[in-house]
Amino acid sequence: MSSSRELPPLNALRAFEATARLGGISHAAAELHVTHGAVSRHVRALEEALGRPLFARQGRGLALTAAGESLREGVTEAFEQLREVWMRASRGQAEAPFVLGCPGSLLARWMIPRLDRLKHDLPALKLHLSAQETPFDAALAGLDGALLLAEPPWPAEWRVHELASERIGPVVSPRYPGAKSLAGQPPTALLGETLLHTASRPQAWPQWAARADLPPERLHYGQGFDHLYYLLEAAVAGLGVAIAPEQLVADDLASGRLLAPWGFETTPARWILATPRRASGPWPDALATWLRHRLSER
Repeated sequence: MSSSRELPPLNALRAFEATARLGGISHAAAELHVTHGAVSRHVRALEEALGRPLFARQGRGLALTAAGESLREGVTEAFEQLREVWMRASRGQAEAPFVLGCPGSLLARWMIPRLDRLKHDLPALKLHLSAQETPFDAALAGLDGALLLAEPPWPAEWRVHELASERIGPVVSPRYPGAKSLAGQPPTALLGETLLHTASRPQAWPQWAARADLPPERLHYGQGFDHLYYLLEAAVAGLGVAIAPEQLVADDLASGRLLAPWGFETTPARWILATPRRASGPWPDALATWLRHRLSER
């Protein structure tokens, strides 16, 4: 007699999950390193056990039926939980660091200067920081979390802790030859200045100009940089006027190394801490609370 606790074979569920996720048996077979026939047999066995189809033909591919969609949701959740449990078991949860991915500019200009404070406030948190210049993938592969500036919508696989609104504005060093002439002038004074810019945020200057009622096409761009960190270092060196998130230049403003003649404007972007949706443990919430408090400081 069949037990109520009986489960279908794990290989059959893996074949179904891969087929549903990748949209075809051939793709699933390639990912699982098995034959097309093996995946087909697994899916067919599940359909026979359930007494209803899981997929329907749609052009050259497959589409989930209502039963297939219901099973996919449960199987995906179960596999994600299994991966999380296995990761904790294999690396030793008590000893494993919390791996936080962070764009290099945020890491260098905001996170690293506050590490001593973080260690003081959360002494039990073993944090490993990982600089990342490419976009974060939906799975946050290899990471326990990611600190970043981004605009919604977020990937459905992320659990997002919103930390603060992004505020950007022009900044300039007192060493810049035109700094004194900009003091007390309206934003139109920028139309005659050399503007430093970065390939990682090409929309920053046009967005700010639109909010300041300046025609973006009249902005004069000077030296460009690959990363925001280099852009801000160039601004500190007096090479021109840069556009920057307020929190990344807060220390420079406090020390007088940079000036913000027109303040900062709120953008649609947010500072967020993103974690895999199925992640567990106390550190995401604790770290999000700490980050939120620090980002609110002026």
